[in-house]
Amino acid sequence: MSIYQEWMELAQDQARSQKDNNLFWQQYFDDEKELYKVLLRDHDTTYFGAFDTLADGFEWDHRYFIGFLDGINSSLKTPIVLEDVDHDTEITLDIDFEKLLFNMYDAKAPWLYELPEWEEVLPEERRHEIFKEWKASKIFVADKKVGPNDPCPCGSGKKYKKCCGRSAE
Repeated sequence: MSIYQEWMELAQDQARSQKDNNLFWQQYFDDEKELYKVLLRDHDTTYFGAFDTLADGFEWDHRYFIGFLDGINSSLKTPIVLEDVDHDTEITLDIDFEKLLFNMYDAKAPWLYELPEWEEVLPEERRHEIFKEWKASKIFVADKKVGPNDPCPCGSGKKYKKCCGRSAE
């Protein structure tokens, strides 16, 4: 079984009580927050090495560390194929911090995007712009409906009611 599969089984353990599940995730999120503090403080550092070496260096259980990688993967400049990760796989944590902040907003993770360490990574104006970009990405804009006397969207040059709209009647 791959490390990633072990993490998925652990994360989705149906045998845990609701209370134990809440405790599991609270502990994971607390540990995750501490790791993000380190990454944000050292934002000029690109961490790389064997999976085991990185997990041990950050003092994380390997199953939890692959869970962390699962969460940050879409914010890496070169995503990792998590299913292929084994103990010797070379990992590079080259983080796109703007994308990371956007993804933290998307995950609704205020314990991460409100960390004071962000102040040294991105200027306040840029963090605000990223928030606005994230907010705008959640707004649904309906396409303008084609009226019967509008040009047909198929490009025929006819009015919609005399072309594609005829079959709708």
